[in-house]
Amino acid sequence: MAAIPPVIDLNCDLGEGFGAWTMGDDDTLLDIVTSANVACGFHAGDPNIMRRVCRKAAGNGVAIGAHVGYRDLAGFGRRAMRVAPEDLINDVIYQIAALDGFARIAGSRVSYVKPHGALYNTVAVDGEQATALVEAVHRYDPHLAVLGLPDSRVLQAAHTRGLTGVAEAFADRAYDQQGRLVPRDIPGSVLHDVDAVVERCTTMVLHGTVTSLLGTTVTLTPRSLCVHGDTPGAAEMAREVKRALLEAGVTLSPFVEVH
Repeated sequence: MAAIPPVIDLNCDLGEGFGAWTMGDDDTLLDIVTSANVACGFHAGDPNIMRRVCRKAAGNGVAIGAHVGYRDLAGFGRRAMRVAPEDLINDVIYQIAALDGFARIAGSRVSYVKPHGALYNTVAVDGEQATALVEAVHRYDPHLAVLGLPDSRVLQAAHTRGLTGVAEAFADRAYDQQGRLVPRDIPGSVLHDVDAVVERCTTMVLHGTVTSLLGTTVTLTPRSLCVHGDTPGAAEMAREVKRALLEAGVTLSPFVEVH
């Protein structure tokens, strides 16, 4: 019997400009990816950007996810913060609801939640913050999925709360020996070589492994691959990753139903 081709989602962080300040090529990337993690105004994004990205995502059949973060516009949501659990719950609900309004106007809806930046790294290892984020998602809509690192505290909390947790891998970020993301202030933490990124993505999807920054082999089983929209050359990188995966017989499909 022939092997069943793997199925993978290709997601990207989008809508990360603010006012007159632009970040990334949202329009081009929305023609490539299958899921869009849209900034909700706390680390980046504003109402005009959210509406524009949701409109094109809906028109392209791209799943819309709330890319929620700490209230940190100046630091782009990448500064670690200690937020009281109830405050974090309310901040996350606020962000999901804001984006969901624009998604619904566009004829779609928010289908999943992905934490951003420092919040992403924190809920991967901090049980209290992970539980607060998952509680916010559950209170807003228990049918929403949560996207995060494999075996992270946030995916464990999602499973405990009865939510769908989806494991993702990163096309353009380096991993340590434990399968965690290497901090951005460490040289080599962000990958820019398109050919190298394409090769590691096909290896992750087809074989479930990635080489860590120290050269060791790390096992992972992602359902979604992320290309950062703010990485220089992100559109070309995403296009080449998509091409290589399709040529390898991989099916590209969102991990949630697109409304």
